[in-house]
Parts: sequence; structure tokens; C-alpha cells
Amino acid sequence: MAHTKEDIIRMVKEEDIEFIRLQFTDIFGQLKNVAITASQIEKAVNNQIMFDGSSIEGFVRIDESDQYLYPDLKSFRVFPWRPSHGKVARLICDVHNPDGSHFEGDPRYVLKRAIQKAHDMGYDAFNVGPEAEFFLFQTDDEGKPTTKTNDEAGYFDLGPLDHGESTRREICMALEAMKFEIEASHHEVAEGQHEIDFKYEEALHAADNIMTFKLAVKTLAQKNGLHATFMPKPIFGINGSGMHTNMSLFRNGKNVFYDPSDPRGLSKEAYSFIAGLLHHVKGFAAITNPLVNSYKRLVPGYEAPCYLAWSASNRSALIRIPASRGQSTRVELRSPDPACNPYLAFAVCLAAGLDGIEKGMTPPEEVTENIFAMDQATREANGIESLPGSLEEAIHALKADQLILDTLGEHVATNFIEGKMKEWDEYRTRVSSWERDKYIINY
Repeated sequence: MAHTKEDIIRMVKEEDIEFIRLQFTDIFGQLKNVAITASQIEKAVNNQIMFDGSSIEGFVRIDESDQYLYPDLKSFRVFPWRPSHGKVARLICDVHNPDGSHFEGDPRYVLKRAIQKAHDMGYDAFNVGPEAEFFLFQTDDEGKPTTKTNDEAGYFDLGPLDHGESTRREICMALEAMKFEIEASHHEVAEGQHEIDFKYEEALHAADNIMTFKLAVKTLAQKNGLHATFMPKPIFGINGSGMHTNMSLFRNGKNVFYDPSDPRGLSKEAYSFIAGLLHHVKGFAAITNPLVNSYKRLVPGYEAPCYLAWSASNRSALIRIPASRGQSTRVELRSPDPACNPYLAFAVCLAAGLDGIEKGMTPPEEVTENIFAMDQATREANGIESLPGSLEEAIHALKADQLILDTLGEHVATNFIEGKMKEWDEYRTRVSSWERDKYIINY
């Protein structure tokens, strides 16, 4: 729902809102905010709030540090988990330079550019429905997270086995108060693992929603003495957390992925979009799976896709086409994980799919058998490649994919690659407990 500046100024007064958080996201997907008091709201809605961009990793250098926050007025929401006296609200912002131009390093702007490209090609909406999984862990006496779950539930189980159920219910209620349309909320496969699905939205708002969702989940878990994590693979030997991403393109209000005359009900554009994703998925893996830990999830045997294939039904494939057709026809990419920066992830997925459409790419044959059960020779015979096996491999693939680099823009690409190489080097040189357990006695 669109608010005017006057609406927001009035609501802040009438609803006894004391603080407003002006939120934005850094290149690495961390939510940042500048908190202002109610007296500053007029300045805020007139784009006059400044912050020091040099204090945010990957933003700007110290000698060019002033930046301005331009709030998206549609994003005004009151946080339902704060006390009713002295409420806190938020506005999601775009980051601009002092001369009023868009800041190249703002992930929201990266996504806006990709969406503009879709508009230029005649598409009026790119809709995204994300399914973000997370773990709820107990905390110790000092409030630090453990990996204990106090939970023996499995997929779709109900209490009393599912101790996270009341927290999950509270999260759903808070999100609904913030105008989310919750479609499903259930326990996932692993102990302590949960998923809350909300209705698909146009890509920019879907990315905003994920950032809000993560904040709500972490805040309410903490309130209940739990720790919520979106780390892709917190525990060895059990399923990791994914963020399956459902995508569809619309033209004149019609879903362009649907074609009733095709045996699978898919249009030529849908096939080309799938082909574009498969063509670029290695190049954008560092964006959709940005942590060292992400590649511990992308291994065979835990439902996470690691092989480049597509299918209308097969859950071992990287791209699945869920059963609904008509306006609900969509392409589900199963590799992203919830640690990704959603603005960058949706931007690169859209760019890859559009590249497939522009070049009229065709995907390989659909793979209907279980890819995990195939041996390497069979996979090779079927031309099935793998995703990068590590963050380092993913960074090299990113550097080699010009379309993805162009989509991110030079500022984001350079700072992202630099930050991730640092992370990889830190990991590579650190001695792990596995090494000590394995070698300290025998050698």
C-alpha cells in the first residue's frame, strides 16, 4: 500500500512512534540501519538523512564518505514486537550519492537495474517466491548459541515434538502484522529446522521481505531464548538450509512461462529462461551461495542440488518446475541458500534467465531419474555438470562470467570478490578441529 510523505509524518505522530529505523543492506547481505527520532521524520521522507558510507564494508572509501538515504515510502511498517508505548517503525531505503545519483554499490539498485532490463524487453513483472529455511538452536547460560535443538520433530511434524513451534507461530503473527501473506509454516526435515513461506511478490519487494523476515526471525527467537541461524549447513550429517527461489515473468498481466499447447505446459520463453539459468549458474554461485559453509550444503545425499540439470518433478535436479500451471507456472531454482544477499541473488537470476531468452537458448533434455543415484560416468555420459565445489571455485567462475559481472556492476563485483577472497584465505589457512582430531595423534 502506497503512503504519501504526509501519511507517514501523520502516522508517526498519531501512533506514538518514538524511533524510525532507516534500513539498507550492504553488499554482503547484512542489514544496516540509521535510527532517527520521531522529530526527524520530515527530514527522512525528504531524503535529507545522511550517513557515513566509509564505515560500511564494501561501500565507499573514507575520502568520499557522505551518502544519503532515500526511503521507499511503501515500506513503512511498525515493528509489532516492540512495546506499545514508544513504538519503533522502519523504512527501507535506497542509497544515493550527495549529487542525488544512485550509489553504484547499493544492492537494491543492482536489482532495480536488472528489473529495468526486463521492462525494456517488454516484461512488466518479475515475480519471486522465496522459501527460506532456518534453524532454531538453544542458547547457553551466557546467551551464546549452541547447536542443541531440544527438538525431535521431522518434516511437517506437530508439537509436542516441535519445541520451536510456538516461536514459529509468533514469527508468523508478527509478519502478518507487517502485511506479509503467509502461505505455509512447517517443520523441516532436520531437527530444529523450520520454514515459513510467504506469497510471491514482485522481485524488489520479495527481496525487501526476505530482509524483514530474517530480522523478525532472529529478533523473536532471541526474545524466546533461542538463536535463529540462516547459516546454510550448521551441523554435519543432517540437511542444510536452502532458499529455493520460485520465479516467473509476466507481460500484460499474463504469465509468459505458460503455454497450454506444450506437452509440459511450458512456453519457449520458459525453456530459454531455464537454459539461461543453467548456462550462468556456476558464474553466479558465489552470489547465491556466498559462504565457505554454503558448499558444505551442496553435497550429494541431503536433498541439496549440486548437479546442473532440470526436471518437472525430480527433486534431485537443480531446477524444478512445480506442478501448477496457468498463472502459477514458475521455475524453481533450488541452489540458493538463505545466507545470500537477496537483492543480488534475484538480480543475477533474472539477468541469466533474460540472457537465455535474448539468445534463444535451449536447455538440455529433462533428467527424470535420481541424479544422486547415478555414478560419475553416467552423469558425464548425460552431460550433467556440477556446481562449484568450494567458495574459491565459485569466485573463479564469477570472475569468468562477464554477464554476471556486468549485472553486479564494477563497484559491487570488485568489492564482493575482494571480500570473499579474504574470507576464503582466512578459512584456508585456519587449522580446524577436524585436522587436529585426524592428525595430532598419528603424526
